Amino acid sequence: MRTKLIAANWKMYKTPDQARDFFRDFLPMVQGHDRDEIVVCPTYLALDAAVTAAKGSNVAIGAQDIHWEKDGAFTGEICATMLLAVGATHVIIGHSERRQYFGETDDSVNLKLKSAIEAGLIPIVCVGEVLEERAAGLTDDVLRRQCLRAFHKVSAKKAVSLVVAYEPVWAIGTGKTATPQMAADAHAIIRSETAESFGPEFAAKLRILYGGSVKPENAHALMSEEEIDGALVGGASLDPKSFASIVKY
Repeated sequence: MRTKLIAANWKMYKTPDQARDFFRDFLPMVQGHDRDEIVVCPTYLALDAAVTAAKGSNVAIGAQDIHWEKDGAFTGEICATMLLAVGATHVIIGHSERRQYFGETDDSVNLKLKSAIEAGLIPIVCVGEVLEERAAGLTDDVLRRQCLRAFHKVSAKKAVSLVVAYEPVWAIGTGKTATPQMAADAHAIIRSETAESFGPEFAAKLRILYGGSVKPENAHALMSEEEIDGALVGGASLDPKSFASIVKY
């Protein structure tokens, strides 16, 4: 059995003080919950506050992005060693909003993935189709291409901690959710492509999360699907009570 991972992506919300308030309320609600792994990914500026607040708890802290170089003249960027230095253990890579608004490509996802695993961070690599691609029946092709290019020249041995998140872009922040069956079908495609890249044994152990308007109301139905190994939660993760109820689904 794959241990489910429930991850919060706070996007551009919460100051350090607001992060501290969140953990003050959230941690007691999930204390002793060891069925699933829990990760919270705040903004860079709230990472330190989140790591301090979550210290000694069952909640890990991740970042929302990373640059692939170890250091250098890259104004506004953050590298793996900086994330590790503040206590982050996970990092989201290739989120659809990074692709849509900031020019993230399959190739930059590949570079970031390599950098993260070399540094020992646990990467959560995001893939998913836009509405036009789904309407045109291209979902399979898009997912296979994104996985193939993201995993290019990455060894199974080094990628052992890899997590993939399937995010149908048309379901992010829209209130629309892929049905559990649609999500499970997409996850099966991703697992198949991972088997091509890393071998069937690796693919069988790979955790594939679902992201896209996950809410307390639909979490149980989604998590009941055998192919769904957790969730990447956006808006519903900003409220401690809401996120706790998703964790407990």
